[in-house]
Amino acid sequence: MRDDDRSSPTLSDISDQLSQLTRLVALSVIADKKQRDQILILARAGLDRHEIAEVLGTTPGTVSVELSILKKHRRRRP
Repeated sequence: MRDDDRSSPTLSDISDQLSQLTRLVALSVIADKKQRDQILILARAGLDRHEIAEVLGTTPGTVSVELSILKKHRRRRP
C-alpha cells in the first residue's frame, strides 16, 4: 500500500480522540472519590462545567452549584 493511499486522520478525528483520552484519564483519577471531590479535581484540571458534567454524567447546573459551595468553603478557611 502506498503512503498516499492511506487515509490520514483529520484534525477533527484527532481532537475527538484526545477528548476521549482526556475523559478516560479523568475518570481513572477521580475513581472512588465523592462527587464534590471529583468536581474539584476536574475543575482544577481545567475542565469547564459542561465538560465536568459530561464526564460525571450529571448536569452543568449541578456542577455549578457544587463549584459555588466549594468556593464558599474556600473563602471561610483562614
